[in-house]
Amino acid sequence: MCGIVGYIGRRDVAPLLLEGLQRLEYRGYDSAGMAIHSSGRGGGLKTVKNKGRVRELEAKVPARFSGTCGIAHTRWATHGAPSDENAHPHLDAADRVAVVHNGIIDNSAELRAKLTADGVELRSETDTEVLAHLIGRSEAATLEEKVREALRLIEGTYGIAVLHAGFPDRIVAARNGSPVVLGIGEREMLVASDVAALISHTRQVITLDDGEMATLKADDYRTYTTDGSRTAASPTTVEWEAESYDMAGHDTYMHKEIAEQADAVDRVLRGRIDERFGTARLGGLNMDAREARSMRRVKILGCGSAYHAGLIGAQMIEELARIPADAEPASEFRYRNPVVEPDTLYVVASQSGETYDTLAAVQELKRKGAKVLGIVNVVGSAIAREADGGIYVHAGPEVCVVSTKCFTNTAVAFALLALHLGRIRDLSVADGKRIIEGLRKLPGQIAEILRHEDRIIELAKDFADAKSMMFVGRTRGFPVAKEASLKLKEVSYIHAEAYPSSELKHGPLALIEPAVPTVAIVPGDELLDKNRATLEEIKARQGRILAVAHEIQEKADATIVVPQNEPELDAVLMGIPLQLLAYHTALMLGRDIDKPRNLAKSVTVE
Repeated sequence: MCGIVGYIGRRDVAPLLLEGLQRLEYRGYDSAGMAIHSSGRGGGLKTVKNKGRVRELEAKVPARFSGTCGIAHTRWATHGAPSDENAHPHLDAADRVAVVHNGIIDNSAELRAKLTADGVELRSETDTEVLAHLIGRSEAATLEEKVREALRLIEGTYGIAVLHAGFPDRIVAARNGSPVVLGIGEREMLVASDVAALISHTRQVITLDDGEMATLKADDYRTYTTDGSRTAASPTTVEWEAESYDMAGHDTYMHKEIAEQADAVDRVLRGRIDERFGTARLGGLNMDAREARSMRRVKILGCGSAYHAGLIGAQMIEELARIPADAEPASEFRYRNPVVEPDTLYVVASQSGETYDTLAAVQELKRKGAKVLGIVNVVGSAIAREADGGIYVHAGPEVCVVSTKCFTNTAVAFALLALHLGRIRDLSVADGKRIIEGLRKLPGQIAEILRHEDRIIELAKDFADAKSMMFVGRTRGFPVAKEASLKLKEVSYIHAEAYPSSELKHGPLALIEPAVPTVAIVPGDELLDKNRATLEEIKARQGRILAVAHEIQEKADATIVVPQNEPELDAVLMGIPLQLLAYHTALMLGRDIDKPRNLAKSVTVE
């Protein structure tokens, strides 16, 4: 959600800011804007902003809009509807302070009322504008202290970048609950909410911690806490290349990322297979065998696709390690006053490593003394830093709002964790080697599924006119159904629901009719006969069926046949053709596939 990019150096800043905003479009937004220290006569701040896309902002930039220091923003509306007035940056009353902000100021209504009572004329409906006024009204001698004074009055979350006309040699940034990343260049410095905006200019980055601030000058930077104490932040190297964010000949990022899954799975497995002992090498867990054996339960937390991958992971852990395991949405976890047990291992999954609900759950768990592992894609992200250990999924950057390759890699990471825990406990070497053999087959089997895309295009034609669809699966197939249902509704806007196959007769069967197609997950496992009975139930009520199975299902109107792996790993494969089904259905409906309406890639607010 929302995007920040800032630059200070020697180059003309406007083109750099626009490029950075374009890199951040995938995060979801409804308006855009930028502010610069003008290099023209008289100096001062210049701003341009509008409701709409970055390309529309670019068309509005005046011919004389030059400078070497500036900040920019893409906004996803929270306080106030999308409009030119509500777009960032926001200015103080004297137009000498410009602020871009990600997050939510919880006490903004109170602060707006106080400012109005003091005679301040507010120009927008946003919570962010109060911050610009608070900074502008401060009588502190330095910009850093002005920002600190304002932040002391703020309750809520923020990632901010600030310009001040009186301090044209610097940008001040701060973080509390919303990502802020510094880019360290040659005689230039950058700031952003995501490394995607920085990667074209530098791979040396610093991720601010909560409660940390930074001052950026063209040839220097320093980091410190909100009380002014210096911190010793040192740059790390981003492993992704700028080319990773290109479409590489595909029409959309979603299609590119679906096509990358064979290579992505190969990356998450690389160096983590121990053939000799039939186990997984996961040194990043920071958990020895004695500690692992002492765990009596595993609780998995995540949101959206990460939660669905966690459902797959929980079943793998129960099957392979024989430890009770379950998954639940991280967004609900901390609000039900959960019992946090010392012998429970908590595993949190997040693609960005910055998902606010999941990060808040981690912080609650850490306060209560829990052991927390993270399964994330972004090295150095907040969850990666807060967790006791974990697994990086190495999916590479995922730009499309809808997650595909990162979901698959997260499920494979859970398979590695289940194998590791199983071999520490009671899983035999033979079974461990069986799972390893299955893991090694996955990249080739994924590539085989993707080679049959033409078949799925034909099927999508049959379902593009559906107003609603049902997805069903049993045990290992149910998380696949949930994720496939989510994919379809996210990208095509077709209403879809997922149910356990065994629950159909307990209510949802009333929805079955020819106009409501059903996608059934039918693996060739020990429950095959029961899954075929589900198909019989649906056909008896004139329901149309698309089966995803290891062999043609006679009762289905059509079957997508996928390669068979070990039963514990089949769920990883069975969802991939349904990603393509969602994609091509949305394509036929003319949807904005990479940026679905109302959604954002990285949900950094509650």
